[in-house]
Amino acid sequence: MSTLVVGLISIIAFFILLVLRMPIAFAMALVGLVGFACLTSPSAAFSMVAKEIYATFSNYSLGVIAMFVWMGFLAFYSGIGTRMYVFAYKLIGHYPGGLAIATQAACGVFGAICGSNTATAATIGAIALPEMKKYKYDDALATASVAAGGVLGVLIPPSVIFIVYGMATEQSVGKLFMAGILPGILLMLLYMAAIALITFRKPGLGPAGPKANWRERTEALRGGLGEVLIIFTLSMGGLFIGWFTPTEAGAVGAAGVLGVALFKKSISWEGFNKSLLDATRTTAMIMLLIAGAMIFGRLMAISRLPFELAQMAGTLPLPPFAVMAIILFIYLVLGCFIDALALVLLTIPIFYPIAVNTLGYDPIWFGVIIVMTVAMGVITPPVGMNVYIIKGVAPDIPLEVIYKGIWPFLGAVVVCLALLIVFPQLATFLPRLMS
Repeated sequence: MSTLVVGLISIIAFFILLVLRMPIAFAMALVGLVGFACLTSPSAAFSMVAKEIYATFSNYSLGVIAMFVWMGFLAFYSGIGTRMYVFAYKLIGHYPGGLAIATQAACGVFGAICGSNTATAATIGAIALPEMKKYKYDDALATASVAAGGVLGVLIPPSVIFIVYGMATEQSVGKLFMAGILPGILLMLLYMAAIALITFRKPGLGPAGPKANWRERTEALRGGLGEVLIIFTLSMGGLFIGWFTPTEAGAVGAAGVLGVALFKKSISWEGFNKSLLDATRTTAMIMLLIAGAMIFGRLMAISRLPFELAQMAGTLPLPPFAVMAIILFIYLVLGCFIDALALVLLTIPIFYPIAVNTLGYDPIWFGVIIVMTVAMGVITPPVGMNVYIIKGVAPDIPLEVIYKGIWPFLGAVVVCLALLIVFPQLATFLPRLMS
């Protein structure tokens, strides 16, 4: 049996295991082990698996994941997300659709110290949905705006997916973080524009809330945005200037959030313990995914399937942008069924050589494009993780109602992707300043 056939059978076997509901990390590791054993020997396969698992869990560079994940959970349990929403609500909540627009601003700012789409959606959703319900917002608009806003948590740095992409492709995590800033802000503004257009056409979907005076806005600014700006500037600014490595920046950010929470006495001992427990669980899950993906990637490497696909893509009678469009469509379809982080780890060994080595695209730009594309999967059926998070926050609202409101936000993501493809400088401008 040829190496290419083993590679193709392995991919089919992986999807069969997913249908059988095996955890993604274990499915990748098992397929990688068996496929590697078929192409080499069982002893070589077990040796490879042991080395990859040890290398992953002992890798100092991957400590950045634990730091930024803990930073996000500290922000969650200390109530920083609540203060973010209050500030945005006081500023623009009195406009039609203002509460939903304020939700996007809160998601964007909270995403600047969180790095997780699910944590962003859960935190802001628990705060924003009761307010929008009180002012009789349409259920579809209210829930979909929070689910879509959670995507900003993985685009605006820090982002766990950017960290994993950088480790898998040996690209600078700092440059990837910088590359996500402008596209993240652009997507947030497009979300706001979509909400404004919807409520302009049908004002009853998002009635205006009460108008706050400037004293209330100033107090909300001091109580919410100020502390986030300090933490973000210290952590990301130090990384941008070169004071910190990514791991050190994560540690500084986590220490900053903890310091603010202790100073304001906004986190309890129970909340502190929960932040450690949740961060440990999430980090262990991510590390297992990385280890499984590394094992699967070793199989892909010796099967030569990615290299053959790259050669095939290079010989197709299509311009590079058409091949890239095909790749993005594949990501979009797979994102409807596979978790975003797992999808990035699974497909990087296959598509990264095609996009960067064969088609000549910038690896930093490609990282932003991939993160945004797979992030669409968290709000699309049938496995829209953010939608299920919002369903848990608002159990009385049917899933089909939430999905009904998602389409304008999906349109905003498509527009953002198109702008990034036409104007790649949106993703490459800030990283070049770092150089």
